[in-house]
Amino acid sequence: MSYLPCGVYHEFYKQDQAWWQTRFVRGKMILLGLLVFAVVPLTAGNYTLGALSEVAYTILGALGVQLLIGYCGQITLGHAAFLAVGGYTSALLMLQLHLPYVLTMPLAGVAAGLWSVLFGLPSAKVKGFYLIMTTMAAQFITVDFVITQYVSQVGGRGQAFSLPPGTMKIGPWVIESDRSIYYLLAVTTALLTLALANLLRSRVGRAWVAIRDNDIAAEAMGINIVYYKLLAFFTAGFIGGVAGAAGLSRLAAISPEHFPWFWSLWLVGVILIGGAGSLHGVFFGSLFMVLVMEALKFALVPLTPIFPQLAMKFLFLKEATFGLAIAVFLIYEPNGLAYRWWQIKNYFNLWPFSY
Repeated sequence: MSYLPCGVYHEFYKQDQAWWQTRFVRGKMILLGLLVFAVVPLTAGNYTLGALSEVAYTILGALGVQLLIGYCGQITLGHAAFLAVGGYTSALLMLQLHLPYVLTMPLAGVAAGLWSVLFGLPSAKVKGFYLIMTTMAAQFITVDFVITQYVSQVGGRGQAFSLPPGTMKIGPWVIESDRSIYYLLAVTTALLTLALANLLRSRVGRAWVAIRDNDIAAEAMGINIVYYKLLAFFTAGFIGGVAGAAGLSRLAAISPEHFPWFWSLWLVGVILIGGAGSLHGVFFGSLFMVLVMEALKFALVPLTPIFPQLAMKFLFLKEATFGLAIAVFLIYEPNGLAYRWWQIKNYFNLWPFSY
């Protein structure tokens, strides 16, 4: 086979549906895997590993949002609530029942998935603006009411649950260093992305896309849209719950302040910038948002001695930059970075007939 898709043909359906269709693509993916799991963690410093861990955590949070918005057409503005359910479920199971961390992660996913289905029930009757209000209610009911007023008081701990050193470990491997946190988040991201990508290629994924494109036509074709919508909410909630549990590795204590409504908006912004309806878009959007904010920090360092108030107002600058980025992409790149990547890739793949 050539390293270019031009001239490649398939004799079997399995070949046509293969993840990596040529040896060249397989080689690229192997090199990418070596870079992510071998080169970076062994050579990068703590700051770089911390930034990349933030990227991985953002990807984990945005995967469920991409599933709901990009693939099933269900708008959500309260996804941080399900990350909170996953994080608190994992913390409570470790602190109260002394379950191992690796076991609490899937249990946290199931708890968040079931909680997500509860707020996904209105999707059977409403859509658009009304569904947005329902998902916003999930954020405020879950984080600001249930967790803040009741869950946070379990064991008399107050608002924050302290996570003593050594609480989070997988077998003898204690997750406390920047490198171990990076490995945990990177592996979790890879596994959940692979699982979601395979699910989207199945009958379930095709049903979600049909509902997104035209739910009336999908129902006319025999698709049970209520079942598949609720399945989408459960799957998105499960991914969010695992993300919240994995995110505990970055915290010394968990509190409701770690799951504000702005984080839900942030995850939607990641999808809009990266590109809705594309798993590549989750990665591109997360990289863009995290790296732009890190670059903004570096840009403010020389100005801090002159304008000391900039250090205290960074949060406001971050929110302003976020809004500006959303506006710019909606105007000049409405299809997101994933579409631009698709164009660049096709230019080289189809050269010299790229026109």
